[in-house]
Amino acid sequence: MTTVTARERLVLAAVEAFAEKGFTATTTRDIASRAGMSPAAVYVHHDSKEDLLFHVSLQGHRSALTVVETASAAESEPVARLRRLVHDFSLWHAVNSRVGRIVQYEFHALTDAHRAEIADLRRDIEHVAQQVLRAGTESGAFHVDDLAGTARSILSLSIDLVRWFDQERPDQAEQVAALHADLAERMVAAH
Repeated sequence: MTTVTARERLVLAAVEAFAEKGFTATTTRDIASRAGMSPAAVYVHHDSKEDLLFHVSLQGHRSALTVVETASAAESEPVARLRRLVHDFSLWHAVNSRVGRIVQYEFHALTDAHRAEIADLRRDIEHVAQQVLRAGTESGAFHVDDLAGTARSILSLSIDLVRWFDQERPDQAEQVAALHADLAERMVAAH
């Protein structure tokens, strides 16, 4: 049995509160209450509510980057590589849709320095997708005129599902991920 630390309880509570109410409407009292702690406990582990949001965003983006890097490295054939990347990235967003919704829609609430750090991770994710598309285009398996725009469009399939995916229906996550892999393959006119 693993013990959840006080900091982990605060992060989980923040995810629930931010996902339900949004960053602006969530108070540190809301977060502490959900974690079963006093409001002062938030400041023992984080400098501010924004620092807690940054922590959630940083963890989420690092996890998503690991997913795309792992998926990209798992396949060598271009179509299989693209399908795996999109499938796994979509599946991550479906399974983690609350975190995904927070990191996508509360980006503006981060400080300039924190936004810059998260933007770097977003560029890293896009770069992995561009590498997959470039390799497929160079091999002749794909026809892509705009690598950057196509990479963003394909990644948006996965990212946008956090807006509508029903977390209460986790059985649909695999179906959505498979559909997105099919759509991505069609988008690049794979041969």
